[in-house]
Amino acid sequence: MYYPIYILSLLPFRILYILSDIGYLLMYYIVRYRRRIVRNNLSSSFPEKGEDEIKDIERKFYHWFCDYFLETIKLLSISDKELRHRLKVVGAEQIEERFKAGQDCAGLLGHYCNWEWLSCTGIAFPEGRKMGLVYKPLRSKWFDNLFRRIRSSQPSSLVVPKNDILRELVKLRRDGVRSLFGYIADQGPRYANTHLWLPFLNHDTGVFTGSERIMRKMNNAIYYVEMSRPQRGYYTATFHLITQEPNSLPENELTRRFFALLEKTIRHQPEYYLWTHNRWKRTHEEFNRLYRTENGKIIPINS
Repeated sequence: MYYPIYILSLLPFRILYILSDIGYLLMYYIVRYRRRIVRNNLSSSFPEKGEDEIKDIERKFYHWFCDYFLETIKLLSISDKELRHRLKVVGAEQIEERFKAGQDCAGLLGHYCNWEWLSCTGIAFPEGRKMGLVYKPLRSKWFDNLFRRIRSSQPSSLVVPKNDILRELVKLRRDGVRSLFGYIADQGPRYANTHLWLPFLNHDTGVFTGSERIMRKMNNAIYYVEMSRPQRGYYTATFHLITQEPNSLPENELTRRFFALLEKTIRHQPEYYLWTHNRWKRTHEEFNRLYRTENGKIIPINS
């Protein structure tokens, strides 16, 4: 089953985008994939926008969403020349300075634009540097294997399951290999793992704090990775320094800053965020009814 996907990746971008245009019409108008969730997410995130504007963002989102799948598949076979033409990395020199100073780096990013292309940012660094993505293994073994292939398509790329990340970081450091790992940190945790609530896109939002704890433990220089799409088929990954000294900041401050930066990015071009995810199905009100926090632990009230 992998080989038909690989053959598909060999098609030029112009053909892939014709397929994407067809896929958009099917997904939006016929299949209506998660239309209700997308509409609810957009309407509640942007109450100041009228119905026509919400619908316009919605249509643009689905069109980009179809592009996302085919652009991601393209990474299986894209040439180094074409990748360098289509992906621009801004701020790589400041990360390389940290590498030379003996400090590893971490990037915080959201499900915005084509986050899969972050695994290819190694093109902007000298040979020997490692660019990693921390990920949660997918339930489907077939899809999990496919995305592992995609995310490790470049010589500098590493993909590490989230439960193994500390072990991998320690090993790389012990071996003298400088690394930059990307943490897609905007997923919604289960109540039992929700230690922080903060405002995000007009919602009281439960967020993960595990990425911040790992970065503090490794004393990484931490960057916000802002993905942008100047035109169809082209991406820019811009690294904005948050801090070189994570342990100098108050607890959860890194997470708060990340979500503030991500919201600013989303509000600039909201059609590139992953609106199909039912992000706010868990509420702070329900959490307070069902759980209490004692000494940093989440405990069911009825236990």
